[in-house]
Amino acid sequence: MTLKSELMRTKTVRVLLVEDDDGDAVLVEALLEEANAPFILSRAHTLAEAEEKLADAECVLLDLGLPDSQGLDGLHRLLKKPNAPAILVLTGLDDEREGIDAVATGAEDYLIKGQVDGELLLRGVRYAVERRRAEDAQRLLREAELIAAERARLERGLLPPPLLQNSDVNLEVRYQPGGQRMLLGGDFYDAVGMPDGTVHAIIGDVCGHGPDEAALGVCLRIAWRALVLAGEPPDKVLRTLDQVLVAERHGAGIFTTACMVTVAPDRRSARYFLAGHPEPLLIAGGRLVDLPPSKVGVPLGVLPDYGWTGVDVQLPSGWSLACYTDGLIEGRVPDDTDRLGVERLSEILHKHLRNGPDWMDAVIAEVTELNGGALDDDVALLLLKDGK
Repeated sequence: MTLKSELMRTKTVRVLLVEDDDGDAVLVEALLEEANAPFILSRAHTLAEAEEKLADAECVLLDLGLPDSQGLDGLHRLLKKPNAPAILVLTGLDDEREGIDAVATGAEDYLIKGQVDGELLLRGVRYAVERRRAEDAQRLLREAELIAAERARLERGLLPPPLLQNSDVNLEVRYQPGGQRMLLGGDFYDAVGMPDGTVHAIIGDVCGHGPDEAALGVCLRIAWRALVLAGEPPDKVLRTLDQVLVAERHGAGIFTTACMVTVAPDRRSARYFLAGHPEPLLIAGGRLVDLPPSKVGVPLGVLPDYGWTGVDVQLPSGWSLACYTDGLIEGRVPDDTDRLGVERLSEILHKHLRNGPDWMDAVIAEVTELNGGALDDDVALLLLKDGK
């Protein structure tokens, strides 16, 4: 099979000819007809006209001598356009050096007027288009790799290994990015064991999605760990995190919800603080245990000099304490305009608790299924368990 017959089997290519000379334009059209090329040809007489038509072209045949552009200026202007198509430069025999410079600048190739037949023009256009597609694919791959690397760095900051060495409190965590986009949001968690046996944990959610929110979450998580390791009391930790958030946030309306838990060294009691966050779920004996009434409090970054009040709870034997971000309760429910909510989440959890302790993945899967697909918001789930 010849090159021409093989290329003819491929899809039609939209070509924009940028040429002010009618004679040269007629010649190009004749060459394409001679090759029976699968092109849709449009024409621009000036560079300004070409810029208006550029979005509809997959390949541009560009004359370097135009009424409003001379030399490589026109090529530079077109290459700066977003998603610029493949560009083949048309040059005269005496200007071949300029064609070589055009390729060095970013053109896919150059063709010398008067030395091109239909077959060569067909091949030049098709190869230029394929090269540009390959370059675009490589660029997208590099961008995806860079984004993945950046996301991995942010994720390590948001979701670190806990500092619970030699502790009898066990920790399980789950994290699921929200939506089809799979963008990292601002959900974060951490846990730290102290020398006296006290265990501190936090789970938080920066409003919004994207690298700025993720970076702010990393900042708050690291600040929390530093404050806890320095031995600051929990109420002061939250007030300081509030100050850090206000100083570091990228917009005045950015806030963060958080649930902070402190488990006593004897593992028989805990105190938790809520800053606009869902209260934790206490589990014992394969069922949910009611918690005492709690004051949710305002999120971090909302009211200056706000004081958060802790809630004390007695922990039964074999307890587990589940903390989660609101992505787990904000999913949709079939045939209902309301969100899932805490009550329905508790029903789902109770059902899966009957099947044993490995309920976390099953609950997230059912909530996702009820939503009819990926949840809009991120889901972070942190489970502290009595290891005695």
